[in-house]
Amino acid sequence: MNETDRPDRTEALREALSRLHAGEDPQALREAFRDALDGLTPIEIARTEQEMVAQGVSRDDIRSLCDVHLDLLRKQVESVDVSTPAWHPVSILMEEHKRILTEADRLRALAGAARSGPLASGDDEALKDVSAHLRDAASHFSREENVLFPYMERYGISEPPAVMWTEHETIRRLEKELSTLADGVPGGGRAPRLAQLGSALAEQLANHIFKESKILYPSALRVIPEEDWVRIRAEFDEIGYCCFTPQAPAPPRRASEGLSERSGSADGEIRLPTGRFSREELRAVLDALPVDISFVDAADEVRYFNQTKDRIFVRSPAVIGRPVRHCHPQKSLHAVEQILASFKAGTRDEAAFWLTLGGRRVFIRYVPVRSRDGTYLGTLEVTQDITGIQGLTGEKRLLDEDGG
Repeated sequence: MNETDRPDRTEALREALSRLHAGEDPQALREAFRDALDGLTPIEIARTEQEMVAQGVSRDDIRSLCDVHLDLLRKQVESVDVSTPAWHPVSILMEEHKRILTEADRLRALAGAARSGPLASGDDEALKDVSAHLRDAASHFSREENVLFPYMERYGISEPPAVMWTEHETIRRLEKELSTLADGVPGGGRAPRLAQLGSALAEQLANHIFKESKILYPSALRVIPEEDWVRIRAEFDEIGYCCFTPQAPAPPRRASEGLSERSGSADGEIRLPTGRFSREELRAVLDALPVDISFVDAADEVRYFNQTKDRIFVRSPAVIGRPVRHCHPQKSLHAVEQILASFKAGTRDEAAFWLTLGGRRVFIRYVPVRSRDGTYLGTLEVTQDITGIQGLTGEKRLLDEDGG
C-alpha cells in the first residue's frame, strides 16, 4: 500500500510530534501511540516533519527536537535495512558511515582516557589520526549537500535534508575544535576539554548517521527514480571521495552519459553586441576564467556555474534549478536573502566578503545582473583566490621563461 493511502497513521504521527513539541513526555507518547505508529516508514516520517514545517513549525524547532523525535520513533526505524548494489551512491555513503563510526568509537575511547588526566604519547598520536580522518570526511558531507540533497528536493523532500545540513554545520564546528586540540601542545591543560568535546562529537556523529541511514537514505531511495542514481554517481565521482572510501565498481552505464544529458551539443553561434562565440568557445572561455562564477536568476534559482580547474567551492550539476536558499547553510541564509532583496530593490550594487579557507585568502563578490533597461535578471557570484595577489609587490613587465 502506498504511504499516501494511510492517512490515519500519518495523522497519528503528526499529533504525536505536535504533542511532543508542546512538551509532553516522550515515553508516555510512545505508549499512547504505540499501535498507531507500528510499521511507520521512513518516508512517512520525513514527509510528516516536512508538513509540520509548512504548517508553521520552525525548522529550528524541528532540528532542536530531532533527537527527541528519534527517541520516540526509534523502534519504528531501527529495523530499516538499506540494500543497494556496490556501485550505488547510497552504498558508498553507507560504507563511509562504517568508517566514520569506527573513528567516533576511537574518539569516545580517547575522551574517556582524557577524563583520567593527560593523554599518553600513543594516545596523542591516535587523536591526531582520528581528527585527520574526520576532517577528510568533509567530502562525504559535500556530496550529500551538493548532490543528494538537491535531488531529494527535486522530488519533494526538502526539510529532512535541511535539518541534516544544519547538523553537518554542528559537526564541522566540533571537528574544527577537535583539530585545534589534536594539533596543540601535549599536556594536561587540554584533557578536560577533550573529554567533553570528544564525547559530544562522537555522540553527534552516531545520532546523525543513524538518522541518515534509517530515515534520510531510505526516503531518498523511495522518491528518486533509478535512472537518476547513475547521474548522481557521476556527480559524486566529480566531487571526489574520502581517503578511506572503498573503491566502488562502475555503475551500469558510463557515468559521463548521466552528465551529457544536461548539456546541449549543438554548435549554433551565439551573437553578442561586442562579438560572437560558438557554443564550445563560450563554454571554454567561461571555464578558463581565473574565478568561480555562479548565476542565480530573477526567481532565485541557480541557472549556471562555470567549471574552472581549481574550484574553491564545490558545485555539482544537481544544483541547476535549485532554489538558492537551499544552497547555503542556515547560518548564512539571512545574509544571502538580504543581498538578493537589496539587489532587486536597487539599493545595493555589490556585496563583498573575504575570508581564510584552507590557508587561502578568498574574495567573494555578489553583483546584480540587469538588462539594458535596468530590469533585474539575477545575481552573479564571483569567487577568487587572492592569496597570490595579496603578496604582489613592485612590478612585473617581462614574461617568465617557465611559463608564468
